[in-house]
Amino acid sequence: MRIIAGIAKGMVLAVPRGADTRPTSDRVREAIFSSLGARVVDADVLDLYAGTGALGLEAASRGARSVVLVERARQALECIATNLAGFRKQRGELPVIEVQRGEVGRVMGRLGRQFNLVFADPPYAEDPAPLLAGLVAHAVLAPAGWLVLETGRRSAFRLGELWQIEREAVYGDTVVRFLRVLRQGG
Repeated sequence: MRIIAGIAKGMVLAVPRGADTRPTSDRVREAIFSSLGARVVDADVLDLYAGTGALGLEAASRGARSVVLVERARQALECIATNLAGFRKQRGELPVIEVQRGEVGRVMGRLGRQFNLVFADPPYAEDPAPLLAGLVAHAVLAPAGWLVLETGRRSAFRLGELWQIEREAVYGDTVVRFLRVLRQGG
């Protein structure tokens, strides 16, 4: 795994051993960022279920203003620390990158800010409905912001009336949905 473009292009990313973390492949990340285009530049980015931090660091490399990585698994957090150390050796103006350790639902409740771009790659066995509800309830997504949600092809997925699909693509067993919230709580 590597950073595909931007100031850290080509940087190799540490990946945890075992099957607990399922990093987004280079091919899928490249497709996601091609679809997002200029939306990444100067964006405030939230990477939920960050794993290796690949999506958040890719956004940082491509010009995001700030990135928050949320992860709870110890092995993944160790890889994020390694990857952050490598990223910070890059030249140029670096965005603010912060790591929040903990369960996604709890961390969302204490962020107290909004993001232009939210990446979420929950375990495929997990129903994403509580995640979608939490994003709305805590008003995590800025107006006109996008959620990029990865799920398994066979995973349960209920969109709900508060969300709109802007784009959807299938890559092997992965479905990537680009979503916008229609109404938020608060």
